[in-house]
Amino acid sequence: MGVLKYVVVGVVVVVVVVAALTLLPTLHRTPMQYVGSPSGYEAFVPSGQTINYNGHTDPTGTLILSNGNTIQNAVWDGQYSGTIIQNHNAIVQLNNQFVGQTDPVNNQPYVPLQDFYVIKGQVPVEQVTINGQTYYVIEASSINPANIAGFYTYQAWVPNFVTAINTPGTYAAVLPGNSPVYTWENVTGTLVYETHLYQHYAPLAGGDILIQSNGTIITYGTTDSPSGSALFNFTSPSQIYNSSS
Repeated sequence: MGVLKYVVVGVVVVVVVVAALTLLPTLHRTPMQYVGSPSGYEAFVPSGQTINYNGHTDPTGTLILSNGNTIQNAVWDGQYSGTIIQNHNAIVQLNNQFVGQTDPVNNQPYVPLQDFYVIKGQVPVEQVTINGQTYYVIEASSINPANIAGFYTYQAWVPNFVTAINTPGTYAAVLPGNSPVYTWENVTGTLVYETHLYQHYAPLAGGDILIQSNGTIITYGTTDSPSGSALFNFTSPSQIYNSSS
């Protein structure tokens, strides 16, 4: 009878161990590499999905490189991961609240906004495989905090923003409160008011613009954090844009 008890306990132990191994994610890593341009700007665009990696929750999304190429299934791991999740959730909530309503100045409908996080210089990335799925983990804690800053704009314009800041001749400016751009009956005009609106409900700031050498304007806002000093020209522009029409 004593032998029977031992056998039963042994079976239970084996079953528990097998079950535990089944529940653990299988992880395979490759050596870290650097992607992007040493003198360029890359951007992580969160998707709203998260993954449990290294025992904590990280945002997933797309990494847009300075040459326009993209890396899907990117994971932001390390510094600012929690902040990025909070910022993104706040903007999603504000989109749900306001998109579909009308800008009271130009009488155009509000559009969905998207946050993204610009890195100056190359990005350290480690390719990992978890349960058969390949991810590209951005090792954010290996990036100088001065080289990271958060922005938001119309979701369809994020790639355009990345292209613009990587194009010589592009500069950032702020709009005065009486700027006629507020009245423009297009997305550019709508975003001026909308980014200012969002800043009243979340740790954001609005009303900045990028001006490209061909005259194209991209309206955007910034997140309070991250806000690295190396991107100060874009997060806190000193130039004022004056338009007569």
